[in-house]
Amino acid sequence: MKPLLNTLFITTEGVYLGLDGETIVISKEKEVLARVPLHNFEQVTVFGYLGASPALMKKCAENNIALNFMTPSGRFMARIIGRTNGNVLLRKEQYRCSDDAEKSLLYAQGFLAGKLYNARWVLERMLRDHPDRIDVEAFRRESDRLKRAYQEVMQCESLDALRGIEGEGAKAYFSRFDAMILQQEEDFFFTERNRRPPLDRMNCLLSFLYALLANDAAAALEGVGLDSYVGFLHRDRPGRISLALDLMEELRPVMADRLALSLVNRKALRAQDFRQESNGAVLLTEEGRKKTLKAWHDMKEGELKHPYLQETMKWGLVPHAQALLLARALRGDLDAYPAFLWK
Repeated sequence: MKPLLNTLFITTEGVYLGLDGETIVISKEKEVLARVPLHNFEQVTVFGYLGASPALMKKCAENNIALNFMTPSGRFMARIIGRTNGNVLLRKEQYRCSDDAEKSLLYAQGFLAGKLYNARWVLERMLRDHPDRIDVEAFRRESDRLKRAYQEVMQCESLDALRGIEGEGAKAYFSRFDAMILQQEEDFFFTERNRRPPLDRMNCLLSFLYALLANDAAAALEGVGLDSYVGFLHRDRPGRISLALDLMEELRPVMADRLALSLVNRKALRAQDFRQESNGAVLLTEEGRKKTLKAWHDMKEGELKHPYLQETMKWGLVPHAQALLLARALRGDLDAYPAFLWK
């Protein structure tokens, strides 16, 4: 259980939510785990299947408290809100900002600044932890390029120029990605980012983890009342969760890329966990998917101190924290969207 920005996150699986007066009663197998005053929160997000009592749902609806249900893995299931809820105003502001190039640029700058900053610190971590196993000069050179790109992003004046800077930053980062593979180099290598379909094991692993992260970002956005399909950097396209792709940009290096490298370098995944199709596509086997999903779940259970909120939380709550901050920025409660800057 974690209160965060007027939201109560309940991450214990298999709990049932009841109501006692003005208090949420959280129980599991008829044992009461906690009692929490309802009036402290604007929304309640629960990761589990058992649900909530009709009395609690009615109370939340009457008091404009959103009640969100996620699967234990973080997939959005349902959102219960009352008749009068500010989410319509929030979404209308989201749509207005998406249609306004200048406002879209401000949010896109935040997402990409976070991505470039975090990518740089992935390289810096390698310089710190493995200076004897990498080309130090090359890593420092690309780290400096990412630092310059980060600074240029904050001064950019158009979305097209912003995408150009992001492309140069991604080129600098991925030019060192193969050098961060320290084990199983013959089976796992990285020459360039390829997808649809991925043509090697590392690209396959990255694509799978990016899909998991996109799902978590979309669930987090829906949980705070935003439309995950209407973005600022990624423009509207039928069937594309554009805002989720925006939000996950800053989280790719620290949540997906680092996990991919860890799985390979710790030999938690091996060549036999992948298979190649006749068209050249490389896919995870069923066993490989199971291993990766378990590692993803374990990673999300790890804790960190959020760099902006200065709150200790699980990694799995980071997309939700960023979605809450984005919603606050859109409502005007924050002067700007604070990107997730990990170090």
